[in-house]
Amino acid sequence: MSAVLAPAGKTRATRAVPAALRSEWLKFATLRSQWIAPVCAVVLTVGITAAVNAAYGKVDHSLGEDPADGLYYGLLFGHVAVAALGILLVGQEFNTRMIGVSLTAVPHRGRLYAAKLALGAGLGLLTGVVSTAGSALAVAGTVGLDLSTPGLGRSFLAAVLYHPLLVVLCLGLTAVLRNFSAALGLLTPMLFLGTTLLAAIPGVREAGQFLPDRAGLYAMRTQPDPAIHFGHWTGLLIMALWAGAAAYGGLRSLRRYEV
Repeated sequence: MSAVLAPAGKTRATRAVPAALRSEWLKFATLRSQWIAPVCAVVLTVGITAAVNAAYGKVDHSLGEDPADGLYYGLLFGHVAVAALGILLVGQEFNTRMIGVSLTAVPHRGRLYAAKLALGAGLGLLTGVVSTAGSALAVAGTVGLDLSTPGLGRSFLAAVLYHPLLVVLCLGLTAVLRNFSAALGLLTPMLFLGTTLLAAIPGVREAGQFLPDRAGLYAMRTQPDPAIHFGHWTGLLIMALWAGAAAYGGLRSLRRYEV
């Protein structure tokens, strides 16, 4: 009997995973506040990159010293919307107490959380592909882009992966905080200004380069920076470690959450 029941249990568990993911997708697709975030990220990233390069690309030579400077200029604004996507995917449910309904529908908390992470990472990856390709086309159409530039392929890959890592990071931290307003009020200003200001303070600059967004942005550069203590691939790894730690912390927090 146990030999018969075990496969049946495994089958139900296997079916429950795509069911949970499908449920999360339906929530995302029907809530305008969620699906508009990746759209805004693409529009801001590509639009600002195109506008800045068209207006200043041929007169401001600092944008061409490292192709990444002009190529990802819009990402400095667009990644705030990417962070908002990660916050919204879980934060809204804590804010409205709908997390209890989700846990009733998917009692296995790890499965529910995994579905949210998978959806967030997938949406982030898609956003990264579209934003990076759009930015490259914008630069190529305004000031030109030499695809044979050393390190540019690695830069493109890092730019694409930066998006899902940022979504997972913010989703995990929001799950740790269990508070939509706190996550939105803390994470988005830190990404937009906080880490940039910290990196400019002499006494904090050394530690600031190890922050997730700074390390991830450095991974996109094509040229080395003597002031940075690690390589480009290591920068991407540092961001991935931050995202993994945040995701694990979010799982622990969700498991301890009392409905």
